[in-house]
Amino acid sequence: NSMALLGVPSKLLHEAEGHVITCEMDTGEMYRGMLVEAEENMNCQMSDVTVTFRDGRVAHLENIFLRGSKARFFILPDMLKNAPMFKRTTGTKGLGMGRGKTMMHRGRGGFRGGRGGY
Repeated sequence: NSMALLGVPSKLLHEAEGHVITCEMDTGEMYRGMLVEAEENMNCQMSDVTVTFRDGRVAHLENIFLRGSKARFFILPDMLKNAPMFKRTTGTKGLGMGRGKTMMHRGRGGFRGGRGGY
């Protein structure tokens, strides 16, 4: 399953397929329309799009393809906050000891430091 390899933002964008989203590009244009397809690199194909330019002009586009690396942010439907990727999985708590040298304390009989490994 290739979805397992994706990060949460890409997965969430995939979940938004078929819904109306808004995307602001780094040029300042806002595109609002139905997300037809989202790729792993956040490239988006949208249909029935209203584009608002930086000067306030508005235009309607039948279809558009947006390059993911040029997107500043996406506004997605609220219903996606219930998406399955936000459910907590069991066993992710960890040991609760922080990180680094504290791990050397576990089962070693005592912490001496130095470079010998014991």
